[in-house]
Amino acid sequence: MKKIIELKNISKAFDGEMVLDNISLDIYDNEFITLLGPSGCGKTTTLRMIGGFTQPDSGDVIFMGERINDVPPHKRNVNTVFQRYALFPHLNVFENIAFPLREKKVPKKEINEKVNEMLKLVMLTGFADRRVTSLSGGQQQRVAIARALVSHPQVLLLDEPLGALDLKLRKDMQQELKKIQKSTGITFVFVTHDQEEALSMSDTIVVMSEGKIQQIGTPTDIYNEPKNAFVADFIGESNILDGVMLEDYKVRFAGQVFSCLDTGFEKNEPVDVVVRPEDVDIVPVEKGMLSGIVTSVTFLGVHNEIIVDINGFKWMIQTTDSVNENERIGLFLEPDAIHIMKKSKYSGMFGDYSSFSDEMEEISNPDPEGGAEE
Repeated sequence: MKKIIELKNISKAFDGEMVLDNISLDIYDNEFITLLGPSGCGKTTTLRMIGGFTQPDSGDVIFMGERINDVPPHKRNVNTVFQRYALFPHLNVFENIAFPLREKKVPKKEINEKVNEMLKLVMLTGFADRRVTSLSGGQQQRVAIARALVSHPQVLLLDEPLGALDLKLRKDMQQELKKIQKSTGITFVFVTHDQEEALSMSDTIVVMSEGKIQQIGTPTDIYNEPKNAFVADFIGESNILDGVMLEDYKVRFAGQVFSCLDTGFEKNEPVDVVVRPEDVDIVPVEKGMLSGIVTSVTFLGVHNEIIVDINGFKWMIQTTDSVNENERIGLFLEPDAIHIMKKSKYSGMFGDYSSFSDEMEEISNPDPEGGAEE
């Protein structure tokens, strides 16, 4: 694949606070790449750097082999869809989409052809004469996407564009965006803090934290082989335990020795061990490698989400089995259920579900600022 954008050793600080800390990233032609991370991690600043709205303090932004640090946004072959869409309320749908072409003095016939092509692409044929203020949130978003795509940029930047939509519409639009990206062949750079969104839409995910890139990979790689405790915790649910790699394929944690598939660690090297909740099998106590007491059971439709206390460490398990609170159960782990990570600055910060109810409290009372970041 052809490389379109290179970020080389980019750093940026606001008011003395480091927002991007020497990051490097390659973005390729016809790629759907997602910048994923919590509020304040630097993902929006990275997007703005590509768009030309923010300048790096150090490092280079390379576009098609040319340094573009000082090139203004309107001279880059890049368009942006913002979370609030920024549509013109006094113009109808057709004129909103046509606006970039009229600015470039494109002939009227060509404008009509291109706008109608975009209306078809975003499934708004027949909406050309509607006022944008009369449209639903999802329809307004489609107009914003059509306007951004009508001049056929090489790269489309999307800054949390689904954030204002309700859950069902959000899921529908995830699929639509992916279809649009594939049909146009335009590189999409998408910013979100929603892990499910990133996993379902992306060719490549860039996980960010504290101004640094923690891991780059396919959704499958990021989920199945997280590089550190931050990534493991941020992408889905994870039980993360302290362990010791005794030798290749052998690890000790939770007071037991387990077979695993990992190699390349020093003998007796301290490690972080990740076990995904869906990879734990519930068995009779006498057949279990571990056993513990069920402290809570939550029915989630497809499966039960249970918390199990094993010697004071609270595990999360997702299972279709029926279990009861206060029941003692056995747990069985296949070697491929166990993932070994090197120790990092995030070790010990995640993975025990003693505080799960507190985490849920935070999720249900999100930041009133809406996760804005500099």
